[in-house]
Amino acid sequence: MYENRTSAGEVLAAELKVLVLAEPVILALPRGGVPVALPIAKALQAPLDLILVRKIGMPGNPELAAGAVVEGAEPVFNEMLLLPEGLRVQDFDAAVERKRGEIADRRSLYLGSRKQVDVCGRCVVVVDDGIATGATVKAALLGLQKKNPETIVLAVPVAPPETVDELCGLVDTVICPLCPRPFWSVGAHYRDFRQVDGEDVAGMLAEAEGPGTTKD
Repeated sequence: MYENRTSAGEVLAAELKVLVLAEPVILALPRGGVPVALPIAKALQAPLDLILVRKIGMPGNPELAAGAVVEGAEPVFNEMLLLPEGLRVQDFDAAVERKRGEIADRRSLYLGSRKQVDVCGRCVVVVDDGIATGATVKAALLGLQKKNPETIVLAVPVAPPETVDELCGLVDTVICPLCPRPFWSVGAHYRDFRQVDGEDVAGMLAEAEGPGTTKD
């Protein structure tokens, strides 16, 4: 069990420092992934940015994910889910545009005018506070692959072993210290799992940025 997200990030940072990571970039999934990623970025002296993902729901069932929009990449769809319903990817064009707008709003809220880090040719460490089903992280990784990073490392404090096995094929390395079976929930493995709000996220990203960093 972790004390909080910061302590979980410190555990991950210790494991990541053993690896040889060329020009690492840390990408956190907001909001909970940011306090985990901050100590990692500090330990590796690496830039911290966000990887923003928005789910696209099925018509009439918005909780069921037809796909997802990842910032800066083509949307990812579960075509095996669409085909039996007679749906095409093009049927979601309007939803994709709405989700891109939501992503732009969140980047502005969390990062202001800060320039997005270019990950092409670099080692990218994707961080969240834990994984349950893996649907959001999977979409993020598929979108990230299209940005041509040199390598991808997935670093999470806790996840079910079957989800880790599934995601291993999408990355070069997985760091996940806790893979409990049975898996109940991410929050069950933290003493303090309070909600992270938008102001917290913006403050931590500003802290990671440090003084003297240029803006757009």
